[in-house]
Amino acid sequence: MFVPGTALWANGFTIRSVETNLVEKVYNVSAQIDYQFSDVAIEALQNGVPLLILIDIKVDRERSWWLDKNIAELQQGYLLLYHALTEKYIVNNLNSGAQDNYDSLNAALSVLGRLEALPILDANLVNKNNRIIVRLHTYLDLEALPAPMRPLAYISSQWRLESDWYEWPLQP
Repeated sequence: MFVPGTALWANGFTIRSVETNLVEKVYNVSAQIDYQFSDVAIEALQNGVPLLILIDIKVDRERSWWLDKNIAELQQGYLLLYHALTEKYIVNNLNSGAQDNYDSLNAALSVLGRLEALPILDANLVNKNNRIIVRLHTYLDLEALPAPMRPLAYISSQWRLESDWYEWPLQP
């Protein structure tokens, strides 16, 4: 299912579109995300500070008379690095261990922004009579910054880089 609509802007990260597909009894999610880092974050990256980008995905079953029931949660992590000697940007998928090098920051962010066919839920957990809501959110993890940088990062809007939650119904 493709969910079009307006982009959700919040401090530099934008979730443009989301799509869920059922493949071999497993729901997969694909998304297009624009990552716009602040000048401060780019400067830190180019001076050797690794940036950890996390994507949280939550799947809930709506209930009429009670709080929604969480049926699945997933966190996907990516480490963005700059290697000064080779002048390459590195994107490391922390979940799979895959690592790729890019000549420019734009190229690295373009690839980072394409989430493709990530398995999120076994179809056996979905009952056609229930309404299932999927939520996706991405952010820069400030806790992963070096300790001396964290106090300033906590109070500076230049470091609070995240998207709003993007929400859509899962179609069984």
